[in-house]
Formats: sequence, structure tokens, C-alpha cells
Amino acid sequence: KILIVEKAMHHKVFEKDEIRNIYTDLGVIIGTEEDSKALNLEKLRYHKVVIMCDADVDGSHIATLILTFFFRYMRELVEAGCVYIATPPLYLLKKGAKKEYAWSDKERDALNEQFGGSAAIQRYKGLGEMNAEQLWDTTMNPEFRTLRQVTIENGTEADRIFSMLMGDEVPPRREFIEKNAVYANIDA
Repeated sequence: KILIVEKAMHHKVFEKDEIRNIYTDLGVIIGTEEDSKALNLEKLRYHKVVIMCDADVDGSHIATLILTFFFRYMRELVEAGCVYIATPPLYLLKKGAKKEYAWSDKERDALNEQFGGSAAIQRYKGLGEMNAEQLWDTTMNPEFRTLRQVTIENGTEADRIFSMLMGDEVPPRREFIEKNAVYANIDA
């Protein structure tokens, strides 16, 4: 897992190989002519950075850690519209030669009904359970994949939510989760 940057000292963040590798791989550095602390995107190698995590709760947690990093340390990349989240399916349903993917329990149940209630259902515990063809078909193929672009509509509110969800104070986080567990779409 990536470092919880919300709780880490600034200098500790840059001691982590995973963090340094992100900067190197993307071709970005800290510092511009105007601002020595700003992210310099002049040599950005990729204009589409895709966060691809498992479709379960652990994957969502990892995606949130990564989003927190991008929000706190590469916000310019998010504001430039370069950060996306891949949406791999949770289920594969098969009946005969027909196969369909489902991204939620509700969608799985609806598809199973369409299959007459007798589909073979495989739940993916993670991306590693998919073979290369399945991963390509569902998550990587630009023709069929679903990517959600990460945007910041309200910077102040985003800052408050990241601080609450990733910070040290448990009561506000617990209250937020209890209130919004069914409805919150905080990583869209």
C-alpha cells in the first residue's frame, strides 16, 4: 500500500520509493520558474494516469490513499484532468457461450435473472484473479473500459473530506461513514 500521506511528515513522503517512482515515471518535478514548490508538468510523459485497484473494499481504500497523494502532492495533475480511476467488475456471469460482467451485487442479481437464475457466477477477489484477456476486455481496452475522471469541484470541501477521512480524528470519520455509507461517492 502507498504511504498515508495525510499523516506523514513532508520529508518522509519523499523518502518512499513508491512516491519517488511516481514522480520519475510521470516525468514531473517540484519547482517552476514562478514557484519553487509547484508541480512542474513541463515534461509530463502521460496525460492519462489511471488508478487501477481491486473492485472490493480494500481496493477502494488503496484508491483513496492514492487519491489523497495526488490531491496533496500532485493537485495540478488532477486539476489538469489527467487522473482517472478504472472500474473493474466484481463478477463474471456465464451461461453457455454467453458471458456478462457485473460491477455490483444488484447488477449481478439482475443479470442472473436474465440468465434464468442459473448463471455460473465468479466473484473476482482482485485483479490478479482475472486472466490477461479478461483484464483487457473489462478494464484496459479503451473501446470497452470505464474510466472515471477525477475532478475537484470544490477545493475547500475536498480538502475537508480528505482531512477527515485520512486524518487522526476518528469520531468525525465514523459519523461521515455511518451517515453516507450507502450514498457517498467520494472517489468519483
